Formats: sequence, C-alpha cells, structure tokens
Amino acid sequence: MKNKKMLICAVCAIIVITAVVLWAAGVFGGKTPETAPEATAAPAAEETAAEETAAPAGEETAAESEGAKDALEAIKARGTLVIAMEGNWQPWTYHDANDMLTGFDVEVAALIAEGLGVKPEYKETAWDGILAGVDSGRFDIACNGVGYTPTRAEAYNFSTPYVYTEMALVVGADNEDIKSIDDLKGKKTANSPNSTYAMRAEAAGAEVTYVDTLGETMAMLEDGRVDATLNAKESVDAYLAEHPEARIKIVAVVAGEPVAVPMQKGENTATLKAEIDRILEEARLSGKLAELSQKYFGRDLTKEE
Repeated sequence: MKNKKMLICAVCAIIVITAVVLWAAGVFGGKTPETAPEATAAPAAEETAAEETAAPAGEETAAESEGAKDALEAIKARGTLVIAMEGNWQPWTYHDANDMLTGFDVEVAALIAEGLGVKPEYKETAWDGILAGVDSGRFDIACNGVGYTPTRAEAYNFSTPYVYTEMALVVGADNEDIKSIDDLKGKKTANSPNSTYAMRAEAAGAEVTYVDTLGETMAMLEDGRVDATLNAKESVDAYLAEHPEARIKIVAVVAGEPVAVPMQKGENTATLKAEIDRILEEARLSGKLAELSQKYFGRDLTKEE
C-alpha cells in the first residue's frame, strides 16, 4: 500500500513538472523565445526598407548640387564634354559609308572639346529630345545646326553664331502651285517637331506633319503625302547629290537662322559660354571654320552676308 502511494505521488510530480515545462514553452498561450524576436524584427525590416527608398533622394540631392556647380568646372573635372546631335542629318551630323559618325558639327564639337582640354562624348538622339536634354542637364551642349532665335534665347544660353545658313523650299518635281513660302497656306508640309523649319511653315499657315529625319520628309514629299518642306539648303543639296533620282526640286531659297551652340540657361554656364565663344573665334580667325565649311558645304558659310 505504501509503495502504491509513493507511485501515485511520483506520477503526480511528473505531471506537474511536465505542465510547467509545457507552459514555459508556450503550449498554453505563452510566446516562445523564437516568436518574440520575429515580432520585434518587422519594424527593423521596415526601417531598412525606408532607408533604401530614401537613398535615391540623397542621390538626387547630390545630382542637384552637381548641377548647381559651374558647368565648365564640372566638365573639366569629368574630363568629357557631352554633346547632343542627331547623327542622321547630312552634312551636319551623319554616319559615313563605314558607319563612322562624321559631319561639320561633329568636327566643330571636337574643336570645342579640344579647346576646353577634354574629350568629346557624342550622344545621338532624335531632334525633339536634343534641346530638352540640354535644358535638363543631360547634355552639356548641342551641335546639330541649331538655329538661334529670340524665343530659344529665352530658354537657353547660346554661343556666338558660327555658321549662317540658307533655307530651301522644296516641292515635288511636278508641283507648279508652290513658288514661295507664302504659298504654303493651307498646304501640307513635313518637318522635325520644334525645328525652326516647322515653325516657319506653321507661321505661313501650313499643316505640318512631324517626322524624325530628312529622309522621311523627302519620302513623304515624293509619295505626295505632303506638298512641300522647308529645310537647310545645305542638307537638301547633300540629299540631292546622294539621291539624284529623287523627284523633288528647290523652288525658293531664303535666309535661315544663324547657327550657334545652345547650353543650359543660367549663370552656371556663363564661363562655359565665354570659353566656347573664345574657341569659335580662334577657329574663325585661323581659317579652321571656313575650311570645315568648304569641306562639308562646298562654300564658306561662316561669314554673315
């Protein structure tokens, strides 16, 4: 009997001890040691995510600070001059038979970079993104036969002009209705968006279809999808030399805008503008600009007539 009581007591003790252990382990509603850290780990993870998303904001601030610096200092520190151009507008910027980027403005840009003591970094882009890229600071300058206008001068700093162009009015070979820009009223033309040529056509009352390249413009003209186009005479001459079979003709030539180098508006480009003006003037005085003009245009366009 005594042994039986002792056995019962031992069993009860085992049950009590087991219950205590199980309670401590969280079986009866308590939290295990592993669970508690998981509950407190979530805010830490959220803080890490917040830090990661905050990092780009810090980078933007750094970029803004970089943009606020003197542009010339930033270019020299970087060692490159970032130049925007189309790369498909002969003879200004285009690819030759070996697919090498070349053209009048490619060489002018190289002259500018050399004068600044840095390397040229050419960025080819569609025309409608060139000036916007200069404005945003994506490009330091643009060299792509950019015409100077008072309206553009409100938004960009420009160098002194380095070329004076002529504008050609081009129609289909059989067109006898359009003889001057005044005849464009109510007609259809094609040009790159925001180009001075498109602006001239719109001012004359034409309905302008926007295209990216001169080749597209000429194809639309030959197909009769548009009645006329305005473009740099030098580019039209180059196109006709390369495509003598093209059924188009020049019916009028008028003065175009002087060509200059646009850069971001603001005091931060004042020293850059001054240096570019100096480099262009030296190239003019040495005859280098005239030499390049003869090479690509077949005549000297560096003097205002």
